[in-house]
Amino acid sequence: MKNLTSLISVMILSMALSSIQAAEYELDNKGAHAFIQFKIKHLGFSWLLGRFNRFDGRFTYDEQKPEQASVIVNIDTASIDSNHAERDKHLRGKDFLDVKKYPQAKFVSTSFHETGDDKAVLKGDLTLHGVTKAIELDVEHIGHGADPWGGYRRGFSATTLLTLSDFNINFDLGPASRQVELFISVEGIKSK
Repeated sequence: MKNLTSLISVMILSMALSSIQAAEYELDNKGAHAFIQFKIKHLGFSWLLGRFNRFDGRFTYDEQKPEQASVIVNIDTASIDSNHAERDKHLRGKDFLDVKKYPQAKFVSTSFHETGDDKAVLKGDLTLHGVTKAIELDVEHIGHGADPWGGYRRGFSATTLLTLSDFNINFDLGPASRQVELFISVEGIKSK
C-alpha cells in the first residue's frame, strides 16, 4: 500500500510539473507560415531581396517565465532563393555561402528578454559559413491562440543586421553591401 501511495504521489507530481513547463512549438514551415528572408544592397544602387526555402526549428515559450524561452533553427543554405538562377548559383558558391562545404546554418538561443509592448531581445549563437558568432535579434510577439484545426499557435517576427566579413564572407560588392538584414517571421504550432 505504501508503494502504491508513493507511485501515485510521483505521478501527480510529474503531471503538475509537466503542466508548468514551457510549451514547445514546431515552426510551421510546411504550411508556409514561417519565413527567413534577407535584404542586401547591390553595389549601393538597389536592394536585393531573397529567402531560404528550407529550414526547420522549434521554440519554447512560457508567458509566466518568458526569460526561459529558447529557440533552435536549422537552415539548408543551398535553399537560398533570390529569384534569379545564375545569381543563386553564385551565392551558393565559394564567394559567398560555399554550400558544399557548409550545407547548414544554425541558430541556438542563449537568452530572451522582454522589453515591453510585445517586444523582446533574443540573443544566441549563429553558425554560418563555418563561423559561430553571438548575435542579437529584435523580436516582436505577433500573437497567439487556437487555430481552426484544433491546434494552438504562437507567432513572432525578428530582425537583425549581419556583417558578412564576421562570417568570413569577403566577396567585395562595395562598401554599401557589407551587411545583410535578416527578417524572420514564424508561426509555431504547439506540440501536443
